[in-house]
Amino acid sequence: MLGWNGSAWFSILMSAALKSTVVLGAAWMLALLLRGRSAAARHLVWTAAAAAVLALPLLSVSLPALHLPVSTADLPVNTGVVFRAFGFASADDSPQTAAPALSASPTAPLAPARTDARLWVLLIWAVGAAASFLKMLVAYASLWRTRRAARPFEDGGLSARLAHSLEIPHGVPVLETGSGGMPMTFGFLRPSVFMPADSVGWSEERRRIVLLHELAHVRRGDAATHLMARTALALNWWNPLAWIAWREFLKERERATDDLVLSAGARASEYASHLLEVARSMHTAPVSGCAAVAMARRSQLEGRLLAILDSRTNRKPIRATTPALVALLAALLVAPFAAVRAQEQPAQSLPPEVDATIRAANAQKNHEILEHAAAAYEKLSKYETAQTLLESALEIRGEVSGQQSAAYAAGLVKLGDLEAKRNRRAEALAFYNKAVSLGDRPEVAPALVYLGMQAYGKRDYDQATDLLQRAINVAPSGPQAGPAMTWMAAVREAQAGGLASVEPPVRPMQEALAAAAGSTEPAVRFRSDTVYNTTTQKYDPLTSAEVESLLQKALAVEAPDSLDAAVTMELYARFLRGQNRGDEATPIAERAAEIRRRKLAADPTPNGVLLSGPNAYRVGGGVTSPIVLSKKDPEYTEVARAAKYQGTAVLAIEVGPDGKAYNIRIVRSLGLGLDEKAIEAVKQWRFKPGTKDGQPVTVAATIEVNFKLL
Repeated sequence: MLGWNGSAWFSILMSAALKSTVVLGAAWMLALLLRGRSAAARHLVWTAAAAAVLALPLLSVSLPALHLPVSTADLPVNTGVVFRAFGFASADDSPQTAAPALSASPTAPLAPARTDARLWVLLIWAVGAAASFLKMLVAYASLWRTRRAARPFEDGGLSARLAHSLEIPHGVPVLETGSGGMPMTFGFLRPSVFMPADSVGWSEERRRIVLLHELAHVRRGDAATHLMARTALALNWWNPLAWIAWREFLKERERATDDLVLSAGARASEYASHLLEVARSMHTAPVSGCAAVAMARRSQLEGRLLAILDSRTNRKPIRATTPALVALLAALLVAPFAAVRAQEQPAQSLPPEVDATIRAANAQKNHEILEHAAAAYEKLSKYETAQTLLESALEIRGEVSGQQSAAYAAGLVKLGDLEAKRNRRAEALAFYNKAVSLGDRPEVAPALVYLGMQAYGKRDYDQATDLLQRAINVAPSGPQAGPAMTWMAAVREAQAGGLASVEPPVRPMQEALAAAAGSTEPAVRFRSDTVYNTTTQKYDPLTSAEVESLLQKALAVEAPDSLDAAVTMELYARFLRGQNRGDEATPIAERAAEIRRRKLAADPTPNGVLLSGPNAYRVGGGVTSPIVLSKKDPEYTEVARAAKYQGTAVLAIEVGPDGKAYNIRIVRSLGLGLDEKAIEAVKQWRFKPGTKDGQPVTVAATIEVNFKLL
């Protein structure tokens, strides 16, 4: 997983990517608007864009945040007093990544807790940027070697005279390189002009034109801006707009240089002829384009020639220092943009109190400090902070007891429990599988029960039976024994094809002996837990009795007022109704509902308390209905998903003047944790409050929460 630095770099990268896209898009639009201006002006736009793109990440880090409010309100979705929400899930839904195979061996290799997509994004970007910079480095190294090996070009003082005519304030070395090479300018601090050895055989006019072109690049400072633009491209290699900007930058630079040559007195037709011949006969090494400013690129030659020969083209030059000044100005102009942060952007560092807690726990090597704090944050639904604390606690467990110990397995189970509560099944499975891979022991009983429940939900009944039996074996009297027996009963019932029939009992051993002896009695297929008559196509009541026995044993070992007991009672009541024993099911279901009501009444969250003041108004008589501004649909519980449970829960709420839901009460209960999920979701709803005489008031409303398996 990403630590603080990883998360911070990811945030910086994403912010810079978005802002650079905006900058490049704006530059493109501005360049289109300047189509009637000179190429030098358009090149200036692309130069400024490259400078701004490079400045964005630096300014984003160094400048204080400028927060802008971010609205989370959606358009109203319902204007009535009865609102609806939907919770959907697939009955056989499984995580996108398969869980690693289970192993009871304590030496089994540990799989990663989870794959962090942000880390992959950072790695992919870093590899691409590194490849681009490596290509640039190779190009510069090659050209530096070429410059050291080159000898001065004998031109009879022609280059000095041309430099003086272009008002270049310093001498420019002109060096002779190998034959066949393209004339080019290289070096952003001390630019040099490379002339191929073939130029000795050129006419005096061609040498003059070529030198004039390359010195025009020096006059414009193109070698420095080339490096800047190429660096911006390397950092944004993934962005199509960056490649468009690079192409336009090169095109406008060469056209601006051509304009400067023509303004210095070269005839357009002769210049075009010499340019065409140089492009035809000379070549450029592919890698050189990353570091040097070559005279001609064949891909751009047609457009350049047309522009050279067009007498209507605006060829107004700019001053040599203008590009650098504009680049600096662009960086300053984007500073406020770089400092912009979304108001609801997650913090990049831990809260001081959390950081202090982690430091204290690490100093004392006490994981319990962190786990108690994580439990408190979990109750406040601050799951990311709770996870950070539990991860730090796991590190301490590993340092103190070793990563193969029971203590370390218990820490993995706690992380799995947190992910399961957040309905992050892939992450929960990964943590639980890592815990189970360290060996069967009491500490991993919750993991075995969860994994067994998942196997049951995927109809892998053999694996579910194995996992649940292992949970019972490692902790026969522990808190997980009851849930393990409850789900073992569900597995038995499912293996029997649903509810057991009421046929007379069949003695498995007698049937087996009869089949072995070649009896003509109806054939029987055997399992360790069920007996199925293939002639009557019915399951014998042996399965029914076993299911009921397991549920009763689960209730016997579970705490009477626990949520685990409520789940068992709800499944037991459903089983009894399937047996046409509704009179027995009713009191059990009512007992489960009472347990859940008590748990909800003890909920310490703010939305569970009563509002002070008068009773809530009803819609009508001048009282308007609240309007939903934003809502969160509920999630399925793993228990309900595994049990293939669906239905509608009805909640009564009061929408306060602040647009929040208060006094949330269950009017029609579903059980299996779905009531709690419905309340948890509705607490996050935001309303435009109802009004009376134009003033916000508390208004009663009803919410139907529909849970359905797809």
